[in-house]
Amino acid sequence: MIDKALLESFQYIFDNEILDLIAETARLKTYDKGEIIIDIGQKLEFIPLLIKGNIKVLREDTEGDELLLYVLESGDTCAMSLTCCMARSVSKIRAAADDKVTVIMIPLDHMRQWFNTNESWRNFILKSYQIRFDEMLETIDTLAFMKMDERLFKYLTDKVKLTADTTLDITHKEIAEDLHTSRVVVSRLLKQLEKANKIELGRNKISVIDF
Repeated sequence: MIDKALLESFQYIFDNEILDLIAETARLKTYDKGEIIIDIGQKLEFIPLLIKGNIKVLREDTEGDELLLYVLESGDTCAMSLTCCMARSVSKIRAAADDKVTVIMIPLDHMRQWFNTNESWRNFILKSYQIRFDEMLETIDTLAFMKMDERLFKYLTDKVKLTADTTLDITHKEIAEDLHTSRVVVSRLLKQLEKANKIELGRNKISVIDF
């Protein structure tokens, strides 16, 4: 059973009935940075509700390279996993912990049942679909219309907003993986951004100055 105090992130989203049901039926799990929460091809039995930390949602191409679709914050769930659960299909995305993550895992059958019986849960699921759809459109626009240096700076400023910290503990390799490009390209563009006084580079650290 989950301590209801852990559900503070959702107390303004769900009614008391659904909070009680979540506390009674869900499991609490923690993941360290880089751990995979949901993997491509996995049959899903639980839906994650994010309590603490950030989760990266990624797609993988035929060569095994990853592309960042969007990032989940506290109070979010993954609409892509919801879609797979509703269709009873395997996962088409990978969800990985971007830092220390705490999630509530809700059994699939309960998720479906509550959708039909509880308005606050149904509204949350539908809103999650809309938010994630908008974020995916933004990702497509970024890929289609932004140059790589613009994509890189947007990526950095988005992470600053997520972490509420202007100094990011991140490597050039990690950025390259998220942006589906090479580490050499990322390193070159980061130096350009530093010369433009938009960032300051340190050892595995990047401070964003102008955003």
